[in-house]
Amino acid sequence: MRAVSFGSWLWLGLGLLFISSDFSVVFAKRFLRCELARKLLNQHGFERSLLSNWICLLEHESDLETGKITTNVNGSRNYGLFQINSRFCQEGRRGGICNVKCEDLLDENLTESATCAKRIQTSDGFRHWGGWQRYCRNTQNLPNLKVICGI
Repeated sequence: MRAVSFGSWLWLGLGLLFISSDFSVVFAKRFLRCELARKLLNQHGFERSLLSNWICLLEHESDLETGKITTNVNGSRNYGLFQINSRFCQEGRRGGICNVKCEDLLDENLTESATCAKRIQTSDGFRHWGGWQRYCRNTQNLPNLKVICGI
């Protein structure tokens, strides 16, 4: 009887993983705090005065991970870096309040998720996010990005 090598098991496992996936390709990324703060400010037009709130929120909601999906008790899901609830997007196709496909909120390209998050914050403030309510509401808990990141 021939022994199966580790490499063979690895290829078999990868093959099964590929077969069981829905063939969606999502490029997720875990950001560093200062890297993300600069990106939100310079590339996505986030207000400097709210940037510490956003970073605190993102650290507590998604741990700065763009590919995170959380299922809530009521069956809805939160997607991506900003943990945007499925009522703001449509699973499988564009839709919802933000007119975006939920799966597009998982990409490291933050255009769709940043636009949607800013839209939510503009209309509802930060109260949409439980992580902000619990950890960031008190301004003493906000990161000092000027000191930490030079922003």
